[in-house]
Amino acid sequence: MFVRRTRTTAVAVLTLLNVFTLAAGLVVAHMLPPRLARLHVAVAAARPVVNATPVLSPVDTAIMSTQGTALPAQRGIAAMLSGLLPATVTGSGLGVEVADAASGQVLYADNAGTPATPASTTKVVTAVASLAVLGPDARFSTSVRQAGGTVVLVGGGDPTLAVDAYPSSDYPRPATLAQLAAATARALKAQGRRSVRLGYDTGLYGGPDLGPGWADDVQTGNVTPIVALEADQGRLTAGGALQDSDDPVNFRPRTTDPAGLTAAAFAALLGQDGITVTGTPGPGAAPAGAAELASVSSPPLVQVTEQMLLESNNVIAENLARQLAIRLGLPATFAGAASAVTTELRRLGIATAISLSDGSGLSPQDAIAPETLVRVLKLAQDTPRLRGAVTGLPVAGFAGTLSDGNSVFGGIGGTARGVVRAKTGNLATVATLAGLAYDRSGTLLLFAIMAPQVPGAYQLQQAADAIDAAAAGLAACGCS
Repeated sequence: MFVRRTRTTAVAVLTLLNVFTLAAGLVVAHMLPPRLARLHVAVAAARPVVNATPVLSPVDTAIMSTQGTALPAQRGIAAMLSGLLPATVTGSGLGVEVADAASGQVLYADNAGTPATPASTTKVVTAVASLAVLGPDARFSTSVRQAGGTVVLVGGGDPTLAVDAYPSSDYPRPATLAQLAAATARALKAQGRRSVRLGYDTGLYGGPDLGPGWADDVQTGNVTPIVALEADQGRLTAGGALQDSDDPVNFRPRTTDPAGLTAAAFAALLGQDGITVTGTPGPGAAPAGAAELASVSSPPLVQVTEQMLLESNNVIAENLARQLAIRLGLPATFAGAASAVTTELRRLGIATAISLSDGSGLSPQDAIAPETLVRVLKLAQDTPRLRGAVTGLPVAGFAGTLSDGNSVFGGIGGTARGVVRAKTGNLATVATLAGLAYDRSGTLLLFAIMAPQVPGAYQLQQAADAIDAAAAGLAACGCS
């Protein structure tokens, strides 16, 4: 009896489900044609749907750049800049030059021929001179040489050398002591050696290791003593170890003994690779004729130059200036390096005002006129061999010291984001910016804005903000 009722119930349920399904199908079938009728398949129009009208008013063809676009007028640029660069903020001695990048024609100049403290815009001239002489493909080697049971780590002035591999996101990829230690260990083991004494050689450079007029820049994390052998640019972790990361905003005090710390790190790496270092590594020249066991090389100079400009790297700048001095037969010192840069600029035809004491711009004794920076930028953009001095410039709002939080010049926004590319520079009372910008009509402008006498350190940010606004103003400029 129970089984019969269960079967009856199941049949009834199935019957109801069938009725419901049929009813739903009829409803959907009734709705479907109108819904499909609302779907429109894209087709090409047989005739224009919209008639285009001019968006921009016709240009004044009286003054045209070689790119075919109207050039800003001096009076227009002057009117724009005068309201953005008040002397109460920027101080006395403000110098400005703006030029058409295509023709080099100067469109506006105010105090442009007067030398001014350039701060880190100095790195633009160091980049151009180094690329011109050494070439974009130049590399710098760190080597290990052997004399019996002693090996010597020889510094070759590679400013990007690291202890271990950097994070995969970092660019360029530096040579590492880990690579060098592994190759050295293989060579020693092939000789049957399992222990050595270790020395290190910094003899490539001479003279003082801190620049003329430098402030306490090692303690503020801006630079290390400049020697031919150093890893990770002397940047330290909180625990005091060399920091394996290209971290331009690590402002912890850097090591005061970059070569000694580098040699100690190399000794530890040899130990990990099965070679015991006896005693403490000490300084000393590699013996004449000592055989090379292994070496590693830096990235190409063009990549190193771009890194220097993008993050305003002082260690790289000073090393490149010394490498230039060596190639020109001058002493690898601050004075020799500064002389090498200015000598090469003269050879390249830059005859305007420049006087240097270092290669990075940390020295307040440096002096460059705004017109000199503009001419150097013009030369770089016109010469393929020198192009890295332009491609490495920070990009407003996106990259390097023109991005938010990476310098006092991180405030360029609005339509100027990505349109302004420039090298920043600042000391305690100095604010400078030199680079390029596309204006509203598409004309590429070169500019240098230099405030060498900001009224006080407390006004530095205000001065930088004003210069940012002026650069953004050039990008927005119709300036007729």
